[in-house]
Amino acid sequence: MKRIQKSLLAATVAAAFAAPAAVMAQGAAPASPHTFTGNVGLFSQYIFRGLTQTDGKPALQGGFDYAHASGFYAGVWGSNVSWLTDASFTGGSYSLEVDTYLGFKMPVGDVTFDVGFLRYNYPGRTPTAGLPAGVVKPDTNEIYLGASWKFLAAKYSYSLGDTFGVADSKGSDYLDLTATLPLGDSGFNLVAHYGKQRFKGTNAALWPAASGCTNACYDYTDYRLGVTKELFGLNFSLMYTRTNADGTARDGSVIWNNNFRRNIGDSTWTLGVQKTF
Repeated sequence: MKRIQKSLLAATVAAAFAAPAAVMAQGAAPASPHTFTGNVGLFSQYIFRGLTQTDGKPALQGGFDYAHASGFYAGVWGSNVSWLTDASFTGGSYSLEVDTYLGFKMPVGDVTFDVGFLRYNYPGRTPTAGLPAGVVKPDTNEIYLGASWKFLAAKYSYSLGDTFGVADSKGSDYLDLTATLPLGDSGFNLVAHYGKQRFKGTNAALWPAASGCTNACYDYTDYRLGVTKELFGLNFSLMYTRTNADGTARDGSVIWNNNFRRNIGDSTWTLGVQKTF
């Protein structure tokens, strides 16, 4: 009889513990397929495709991203800029870049493919006398195709219309090759990048026959080498960039010089800190 009572007691205790566990298992919510993230960063300058967008001055940047478990994503990102205002466009003011984008990522084995659309928006005030001949509003639409494998990433961007203010430049493109290598167990990553920007079109309004140029005179190559490290929940980076955008003489000017006679493609260092949340 005692043995039967002990068995009943053991069964009762087991049921008492099992019942809540079963209820918890049944009531557990499935993982959400939606992910929302944000980022904010402060950099000693804003470098885009090897060119300073802030004339070597600091840049505050940030954005928000949405991702779905299916691979779809979308986001918005912004930064202060001055490259347009720094050009010889009297009365014009463009101090902000706002990028909007959407795309789809699909892993195939060890390779992740990425296809999407990105619009560069530059809200601001048009120069008093209008834009120079051969120059248009800088807003730019690009589609892109990328692939990443372990520490290597490649991305090809194609412009759907006029590109960063250059008229008659539909079909301009940019190739980005980047390697990110962990440096042992130090927590540092070595970043190496090669990029090639090409501009299409003849743009006779900007390049008269006597100049011997077309938009291809804007073509250039850029390089980046640096390190990144996560520390105290922040992502630190130090990057060295250089380009061959020395500029082609045109009417006594150099095309990559801003209004302060500084080449925006000069070799330079950029220090940054970013927080992702």
